[in-house]
Amino acid sequence: MVYTAPESIRPEPIWTPDPDLAGLSTLASFTDYVRERYRTNIDDNLDYTALWQWSTDRIDQFWEAVWTFFGIDSATPYDSVLTAETMPGAQWFPGATVNYAEHLLSNDLHDQDALVCIREDGRRDTVSWDQLRRRVAALAAALRAVGVARGDRVVGYLPPGQHAVIGLLAATSLGAIWSQCAQDFAAGAVIDRFGQLEPTVLIAADGYSYNGRRYDRRPEVHQVRAGLPTLTHTIVVDHDTDGAFADLIDDPAVLFWNDAVSAEAPLQFDKVPFDHPLWVLFSSGTTGLPKGIVHGHGGILLALLSLTGLHMDLREGDTLLWYTSTNWMMWNVVVSSLLTGATAVIYDGSPTYPDTTRLWRIADEQKVTFLGTSPGHLQTCADAGITPAEQFDLSALRIVGSTGSPLPPSGYHWVRDNVGAHIQLSSPTGGTDVVTAFACSAPTTPVRPGEISARGLGMALQAWDSCGNEIVGGVGELVIIKPIPSMPVFFWNDATGDRYRDAYFSTFPGVWRHGDWVTVTDEGSVVMHGRSDSTLNRHGVRLGSAEIYQAVEKLPQIEDSLIVGVDEPDGGYWMPLFVVLAPGSELNAELRESINAGIRSQASPRHVPDEIIEVRSLPHTRTGKKIEVPIKRILQGADRDAVLSIDALDDPASVDQFVTLGEARRAERTAARLLER
Repeated sequence: MVYTAPESIRPEPIWTPDPDLAGLSTLASFTDYVRERYRTNIDDNLDYTALWQWSTDRIDQFWEAVWTFFGIDSATPYDSVLTAETMPGAQWFPGATVNYAEHLLSNDLHDQDALVCIREDGRRDTVSWDQLRRRVAALAAALRAVGVARGDRVVGYLPPGQHAVIGLLAATSLGAIWSQCAQDFAAGAVIDRFGQLEPTVLIAADGYSYNGRRYDRRPEVHQVRAGLPTLTHTIVVDHDTDGAFADLIDDPAVLFWNDAVSAEAPLQFDKVPFDHPLWVLFSSGTTGLPKGIVHGHGGILLALLSLTGLHMDLREGDTLLWYTSTNWMMWNVVVSSLLTGATAVIYDGSPTYPDTTRLWRIADEQKVTFLGTSPGHLQTCADAGITPAEQFDLSALRIVGSTGSPLPPSGYHWVRDNVGAHIQLSSPTGGTDVVTAFACSAPTTPVRPGEISARGLGMALQAWDSCGNEIVGGVGELVIIKPIPSMPVFFWNDATGDRYRDAYFSTFPGVWRHGDWVTVTDEGSVVMHGRSDSTLNRHGVRLGSAEIYQAVEKLPQIEDSLIVGVDEPDGGYWMPLFVVLAPGSELNAELRESINAGIRSQASPRHVPDEIIEVRSLPHTRTGKKIEVPIKRILQGADRDAVLSIDALDDPASVDQFVTLGEARRAERTAARLLER
């Protein structure tokens, strides 16, 4: 059953594709290829809607077309493209053997820049394609020499830069499994993640700089080493200061980065089965340890070639700068952009230091063609009153990307008015779960303020109501009704698959429920309304609430706590922490600082709350579970009885304070907007 909502007025496009330029895109060539090979009824290579419909009606043919169009090389033939359209458990390209790192490094580029790594203090490292291959080969040989083999885990505690790229490629070239954490994560949070993997080798840097301040992470590196008993070796990186790890020079379990990447070695690749684990990304739930999401070599190759090659239209000669942490899946997308032969510009620092023009300045200097950032950064630029188009030469720039949270219509208008009317704005939505976009832009789709241009190719995305009926034009749960090659192979330490099934398939059996509220328009564009689960998504970096509670509830003054991330209608993201104080305690400046310091040091400095609010009590289920999602929705304006079964709570009256707070906050924001007018 399909429910179509009453028609509503949609915004007019603020950007439409130039047919001549769109006709030169890789997507147009791919459409011609599909039309000829599969004899489809797609009449025009600029007809995205027809291409999307075919790609989801015949997902086997679509993903086979991606495989053949981009020339994926398998050492052994595959038996079929897809055994059955089932979820979970779909088997893609059984029999195929591939290697992600091999495909990323196998092109005819030599002296051209593969990586341009820029640090906050202005230091710059440029790595050519030949240099990248040599360093990957050398590091892989060093890993092999200390016993790393197929299936072993190699982990990185690294800032953005060449070390994280080379570490990933060297490990995966051997068939080893890679995982990494950003260096703003505290040692305990790193151990919670890496400890599950029982890694053999750790690659770790001495520190990083952010917002004009240097952060020495050597103490955390030592704590992480001590907390990972399975480590046999550590490779240390003098990233921020030369000679930082001089005290470890006589430690036989320590290798130094410059030594590890300087030897001559042949570039070799272990061809592994399509679903062989490539990397583990961590996405925290609301309770327990962060869950390790495992993706396979083949699925990531297909999904990221489709995303970067077809949707983002990256090609040889292009330059991508997407500001990201190594802890965010966008880092994996940035690395995977090298599959297209594009140059990746990597910035390690604050995007607003020394001022809000920093990323735009880099875009000018590096002749960036695709600049990616976040709604928060674009809003900061708007608030600062900068006009990048007037201040910098952005003539090379074609596309501005924004992801991590929904971009409000005002952000679209700001880009058009201040970056350039010729710029296509891409605001994709996807997730760590699949490391690709469910919905995004394409070179052949218009851009409307507040809307994501289209559902991704091969992405059978719909909005469903609670009964499993499709909704067109109204708000529903984002679901995927057919499998995608880059869906997780499994969760780490989930032998029965129960956690995996519960994460995505417990609400609608056999259908992926992602945890977002979404509207799919009758033209196929998508409007995001925020998370329907309780993951904290600050500037695209997700953290489970459990890690906040571990830090906060250690304090003797705190009896209970609750944190939520509230997506607001104007694009804001409000993250309040509610606390119940122990008898005799006071929420004074000293306690507030202790709470923030605990979160900053034990969880993540990016997830320090916007406000700390004292409440008399917090509601729980009868079994003692915190009810984060209903509280978030109440603060967003949902009716209390529509999101809660009051009788199922241990303290029903405690919900009223959140209803009152939500009403007051919305009234204040409405009044503030009226004053601005």
